[in-house]
Formats: sequence, C-alpha cells, structure tokens
Amino acid sequence: MALPQGPDASVAWQTAAWITRPGPFMERCRRRYGDVFTLHLPATGNVVFLSDPDAIKQVFTASPDVLRAGEGNAALEPVLGKRSLLLLDGQDHLRHRRLMLPSFHGERLRGYGDLMRQIALDEVDTWPRGRPTRMQPRMQAITLEIILRVVFGLERGAQLEYMRERLVALIDAATSPLGFLRLLPRNPFGPLSPERRFEETLAAVDRALFEEIRARRAAPDLAERDDIFSLLAQARDDEGEPLTDRELRDELITLLIAGHETTATGLAWACERLVRAPEALARVEAEAASGETEYTDAVVTETLRLRQPIPVVARKCAEPYELMGHTLPAGTVIAPCIYLVHRRPDVYPDPYRFRPERFIERPPETYTWLPFGGGIRRCIGARFATYEMRVVLHAVVEQLRLTASGGGAEPVRRRSIVLAPGRGGRVVAAPREAPTRRAA
Repeated sequence: MALPQGPDASVAWQTAAWITRPGPFMERCRRRYGDVFTLHLPATGNVVFLSDPDAIKQVFTASPDVLRAGEGNAALEPVLGKRSLLLLDGQDHLRHRRLMLPSFHGERLRGYGDLMRQIALDEVDTWPRGRPTRMQPRMQAITLEIILRVVFGLERGAQLEYMRERLVALIDAATSPLGFLRLLPRNPFGPLSPERRFEETLAAVDRALFEEIRARRAAPDLAERDDIFSLLAQARDDEGEPLTDRELRDELITLLIAGHETTATGLAWACERLVRAPEALARVEAEAASGETEYTDAVVTETLRLRQPIPVVARKCAEPYELMGHTLPAGTVIAPCIYLVHRRPDVYPDPYRFRPERFIERPPETYTWLPFGGGIRRCIGARFATYEMRVVLHAVVEQLRLTASGGGAEPVRRRSIVLAPGRGGRVVAAPREAPTRRAA
C-alpha cells in the first residue's frame, strides 16, 4: 500500500514547518504534489492531506465505522477527556450528539442574544480609546464571559470569579507556545515540565467543575434554568439515562476549549479584515444600526473562509481505505484541509481577497466551506458560534469606530491548534458620538 507523495524531509523538519509556518508549508506541498499529499508528524504518524472537494465529500460521507473522527482527535484526550463528543465514535458519539443537540436549537440561540450582547457591551466599555489595542485578548474576554454565563449559567459573584480564574489558567496552559512539547515523552523535564504544570492546572479545573456539577444537579430551580450546562444536566437518552458526571465534565470542557478560543480568534480576524476593507465595515455599521444581519452574516462566513481558526479536521482509517487512487493502510489519518479548500480559485475566484459579497451571491456549500468540519461530525456549536460572532460584531461597531493601526495585513501565527493574528489583531477604537444600545 503506497501512501500519496509528500515531503521526504525528516519528521523533525516537517513538524517544525507545520508548527511555525503551516499555511505556506501546506501551499508549497499542494503546488508540488497536488490535491492529496502525505506529511509525517509526531503523535499522529502518517497524515494524508486532502483539498479536492469530491474527495472530501467521500470522506465526510464514509461509514463512521471505517473513518473514525474520534480516534483522529485522540491527541486532545489529555484536555477534553475520553468521553468528549470530539473523541467518541460509533453509538457513543450518536448518543452524546442527540443529548446535546437540543441545547443548540435555533430558538434557544435567539434567547441567548440579549445576554451575549450585554456581555459584549460591558467589555467594550473597558477598551482603551484612540490608541492601538489587540483584538485577540479583548475578544477572548468576551467569549470566555459568554461561556461562563450563557453556557455554564454562572451568575455574577464569587462562584463566577472562582471558575473564571481556573478556566483562564487552563486556557493559557492549553494555548501556550510550548504546548507542542506534549508530543514528547511525558514529563521530560521533571518538576519543571510544562506538561506537569498543565496537569496540575487541569486538576484544579476538574475539582471546581465536579463541585459545580454536584451543586447544579441538586439545585431546586434546575428545571427552570435554560443555560446549556443545566440543559445537559437534565438531558436523558432513549433509555432514560443522563450523562454521568464524568461525561458532563468532558462535554463542558469541550464546549470551553472548542468554543472559546476559536470564536475569539474568528472575531479578532473579522475586526482585522474589516478595518482594511472600509466599505465592508461601513455596511456592517449600517446593519448594526438598522437591525439587519445579511451582510454581517456574510462577513462572518467570509472571515471563517479566509482566516479559518482551525486548518484541518481528521479521520483515522480503521481498515484499508481507497481514496483518489490510493489504498491507505489502517491507522492512516486523513485530513480534509480547510485551509487549502478555502483557497481554491476554481471554487472561490480571487481567493485571497476578503469579499463578503461572494456569500450573498452564493451561500456556502457543504464540501467547500468547512470551518466547522462536515458530515455527521460537523461542529455541534456551529450555529451558536456564528450567531455569537454576529451579535458581538454589532455590539462593537455600535459603540466604537474601528480603524487600522498602521501597517499591512497581519501575518498568521499559530496559537496552539488555532491560527491567530500575528500581532493580536491590532486596531484603533474611537468612541462614536452618542452611541445607542438597542435590544439584540
């Protein structure tokens, strides 16, 4: 069984290129080897990258017993836990997905809008005026607060501060530039190992979460609560069984890690793109004032096309698998490449240009717009994330006039598993005259 061609450089060289300059590295490989090529990376081994939409459709519609997404995400287990939706396959995955889906129904999302908006407005009030500020940490503060209050259902007070402190420490550890050292043998540096410090931070979060799970299950008003944590605590499967405390913990951590960093990064990129496209920014401002959303939704879609936070998704072959004329051996990881598909000129004319209008002219298609993956493994929080991005962008531009802070487009920098603005998404925020605060 011959794998598709790919670089013949050492694993160390390929790993360094993948970590430090993933975009240019993937584009060089596609130019040289075409729409399917193989990289050799630690922890995952042979990884076959795909950027052909037909091949990606084949992968996303293949039997989940043959191409396993949970096994493809196994590297995330130390953070998310074994019972995370992202790591489960087969019937376990279907059970968790059915239990979680009602919490992300469209009607429920609209019910979260006012709180999301108020959280964004409160944070915007603290931003510096008239000088460059980095959008990445500003948006992280907003999305974390939304996780704490909309997803976890925590009220302002000591418990919220207690949980925020521990979750911030976990996020900082999980997104550390040294995070790739977890691919090395465990604790290679003894008590000074970043891995050991990460495990201690995670243990503190687990203690806080399990304590909150016990309290939430015993809360007398549980049935009246509509936050996602409480809805999951009440959910029952076809046999009438709830999620266990361990399963609930793993899903809450998954919602935190998958929903906080990626959404904050998408929002930072949206601001970075908009200040360099004044006409687009003016249209978003006009929609924020009028309550319309069509163009803002297109901005969100185009941002996630051109500056997608996650560059690939993964499936692991449980048995030999035929793909594009190759028989891939069992154990091979197949990686539909979001980054490369989103830059195909035959799908997106002038693909490197930020042009939200393209998604008003033609809605995104299933196998060529992939920021949330695809198939039965498409991100369960996709609608939550895009709705959140729209609400936050409108709240920001209603209160502030954003301009570029100088210099050209920001480079892409890896921040753990996400691709973030290299200078943090720097913009200048000036106050508007008599800003208004309308309902979401």
